[in-house]
Amino acid sequence: MISEYYSSIRNRIGSDLLLIPSVACLVRDSEGKLLLQRKNDGTWSLPAGAIEPNEAPRTAAFRELKEETGIEATRLELVDVYGGSDFRYTYPNSDEVEYTVVVFACEGTISSDQVIDEETKELRYFSEEDFPGLELPFPLNVLYPKETNQPNQALQTTSASARV
Repeated sequence: MISEYYSSIRNRIGSDLLLIPSVACLVRDSEGKLLLQRKNDGTWSLPAGAIEPNEAPRTAAFRELKEETGIEATRLELVDVYGGSDFRYTYPNSDEVEYTVVVFACEGTISSDQVIDEETKELRYFSEEDFPGLELPFPLNVLYPKETNQPNQALQTTSASARV
């Protein structure tokens, strides 16, 4: 769902390119599988969303994770920042966006049985072998790190399942 702020900009610029600062959350289960959300259009994504005016990236990550998954983050760790033309996307309605994404590894507890975000159809953990792919080209070695000293390797949810 688009916020009033981004909606007002979109109303002024039409479908022209809009740069959007955003966050994405890497959440793992105890087996190291990555949590993805299936959107209503059938595509899979990381729990993610736009940073709102006057909102710090960490605050946005806490908010988006709770809204989209019901997980209350207890710890966030900066992984990396991605952007540029590889993170440009055209929506079915022809709106063009280019995301600059601050990625956090997140640890937390599942606080709700239901997904709060109306855009989320399903939550599921995926191993690298079952990974369905994402619209945005996050590097696979960031999503599924091989080295145990990478910051996002150790962070995980404390519940056995976040399936909705």
